[in-house]
Amino acid sequence: MNLSPEQKIAGVLAPLFALRTENDLGIGDLEGLRQFIDWAAQIGFKLVQLLPINEVGGDHSPYNAISAVALEPTTLHLAPGSPPDLTQDDFDDVLRGIDLAKLRKGAVKHDRVRRLKMALFEKAFERFMRRDDDRTADFSIFSEREAEWLDDYAFFRVLMEENGGRETWDQWREEHRRADNARDWLRAQHEGVQRRFHKRESFFKYIQWVAFDQWTAARAYAEERGVALMGDIPFGVNLYSVDVYSQPDQFAVDWSGGAPAEPYFKDDEFTQKWGQNWGIPLYRWDVMRGRNLDWWRRRVRGVRRIFHVFRIDHVMGFYRIYAFPWRPARNPEFLSLSWDEMRAKTGGAFPQFYPRDDSTWENCEANRREGEEYLRVVLEESRANRVAGEDLGSVPDYVRPSLRSLGVAGFKIPQWENYPDGRSIPGHDYQRVSVATYATHDHKPVRALWEDAFEQSTSDSEQARHDLAKIASFAGVAAPNGTRDFDRDFYPPIMEALFRCESWIALVMITDLLARKDRFNVPGTTTSSNWSRRMGKTVNGLQQSRSVRKRMRFIRELLEKTGRASS
Repeated sequence: MNLSPEQKIAGVLAPLFALRTENDLGIGDLEGLRQFIDWAAQIGFKLVQLLPINEVGGDHSPYNAISAVALEPTTLHLAPGSPPDLTQDDFDDVLRGIDLAKLRKGAVKHDRVRRLKMALFEKAFERFMRRDDDRTADFSIFSEREAEWLDDYAFFRVLMEENGGRETWDQWREEHRRADNARDWLRAQHEGVQRRFHKRESFFKYIQWVAFDQWTAARAYAEERGVALMGDIPFGVNLYSVDVYSQPDQFAVDWSGGAPAEPYFKDDEFTQKWGQNWGIPLYRWDVMRGRNLDWWRRRVRGVRRIFHVFRIDHVMGFYRIYAFPWRPARNPEFLSLSWDEMRAKTGGAFPQFYPRDDSTWENCEANRREGEEYLRVVLEESRANRVAGEDLGSVPDYVRPSLRSLGVAGFKIPQWENYPDGRSIPGHDYQRVSVATYATHDHKPVRALWEDAFEQSTSDSEQARHDLAKIASFAGVAAPNGTRDFDRDFYPPIMEALFRCESWIALVMITDLLARKDRFNVPGTTTSSNWSRRMGKTVNGLQQSRSVRKRMRFIRELLEKTGRASS
């Protein structure tokens, strides 16, 4: 596909789990993605962005996956004939007695959905194991080709089953807590146990074979419709992942990566005081360099097979990352403490940037040089794929020039893009190699800001009014004061301003596109709606809704007028 920044395009961000279809199994899947691609293409979008699609852990966060390569099984479309080993009888047998209408209603019931889909995979796998044809040969080829990561992954997943389905390997049975000990344990078991264990390994490999087959088919389908798929690589990886478990020497597990104090996110008191403690282990870059960054190379290759463009979440982590000397579970212990009290509790350790801060010119230069070294490896492995980097938050002065020199597209959030004197930077001054959007999955949609500012009195009202005023300035209209109508007076000019800006990609979150206030994640919180909220309508329902069709006709006209529409 031609994704040269010389041609401006527009995209829409939609978490896959949030999409609905009439026949889904309680979560958005690849059939929903195909329908969404069709819908987006009709409007004129040339890109669909998704959140990370790697297999999630118990918190269901796509940014806290248990594998840097393995794909999330619940994203797959399971129906009679999909995969080919799943028959109508087996499908009906698993779904007998399940109230699908109830399962589809409201938010994703992750645990119930996972049990249902795994039961379907069990049926398909048992039938597959009785085959002896081209499919079994293809599976063998896949297993051999992907053995570098797949063998460790399958071993880890079976050990999870042996330990109650939990990924928390430091709480497993003593003989399983280290990979080398666990392999010794398996070799000591009698033949029947080993045979059962290896069959379960084949089961998890089978799921990944189906997953990569379905996802590469989704990529091909998007290409047919002239739509690029944009993926997402989190900078970090879950402590409780197969990666850390199998290669512990590449990770520093005593420290926890995150971001410094951020007063913008007012939903969480800890975040405002101490910062965001994500719980991700730090990378031992010296060890990774000694292995030619093979772990990062594998990670990028996995994403490259499925997506045309990918975004690196918290790309600044390549240069330096804020680190805590405690795990997120201990955050409440430190919330009320002073700096000195905190250091007394940690034995003198304190939150700081790793591998070094930006307090001196020498440190800044070292951070820049090493960050570019690591990112060049990412770019080398990405090949023809375009790369964007989420460079938001506390951004050192050297980061954005460095990203531009590498050709990595940074992000432009109009309400945060200001000249030194505080004036909003107009869209015609944005660098072409950039991605402009009003909100990511972590931010309030514009409609939610509007409600906070004018429709109800909240602690966020002042911040919301400030953000709306900055968006209005970017769009060249008067700041809203509560007497104007959102749909008539605000939505049209801000959408036109976004599409007119100079950024290569103008990206709209699905909630902003539909002028809704729903949030998919609230940083620093563990609310039940995080990573679970679904769209109110099915994709077909969006196509049939009179009000949505009217809004999308307007968007189509804007995309054509601003030269971003697909043909």
